Amino acid sequence: MSSSDAILVEYLRRAYQAVDGLWFTMVEEQQGFQQALELDRRVWKVLAKIQARKARQLTGCAGNSTAELARCFALKLTADGHRFDMASDDTEVQFVIFACPWLELLRKSGRRHVAATVAQAVCLGEGRVWGAEFGGYHFAMPRMMCDGADRCEMVFARTQIAEHGEQ
Repeated sequence: MSSSDAILVEYLRRAYQAVDGLWFTMVEEQQGFQQALELDRRVWKVLAKIQARKARQLTGCAGNSTAELARCFALKLTADGHRFDMASDDTEVQFVIFACPWLELLRKSGRRHVAATVAQAVCLGEGRVWGAEFGGYHFAMPRMMCDGADRCEMVFARTQIAEHGEQ
């Protein structure tokens, strides 16, 4: 990627993150935290479908293999600005996240105290949608930085549907 491409990516990432935070705080001011969180959960559920489908298109991944899920979800995490490691085999995909731009934004804005609540709604919801989009993987987050862990762990595990839906 050229330096001008990197600048463009950073600009668009920052705008995307700013819009998310701005609309949340504006809804929160008018309707309260719980209503803003519910709308956020609903928005990210739809956005996760859009992202998963676009990632499939961009990467040419048409099947439901763990390798394809890993490739597409890694694209999403990279685009969002996460630092992570990934491992996969034929039955599961695991992402270990060491740096989360969303948590950093909450820290910078003085809203670290809501991070765990937001992550429970948004991160778990996004992962479940991605799992469904790839044929029915079970999704879990046994560790979350927003809950005080030193890293996030995201695990997509095959289900019978995912295995039989393999292309």
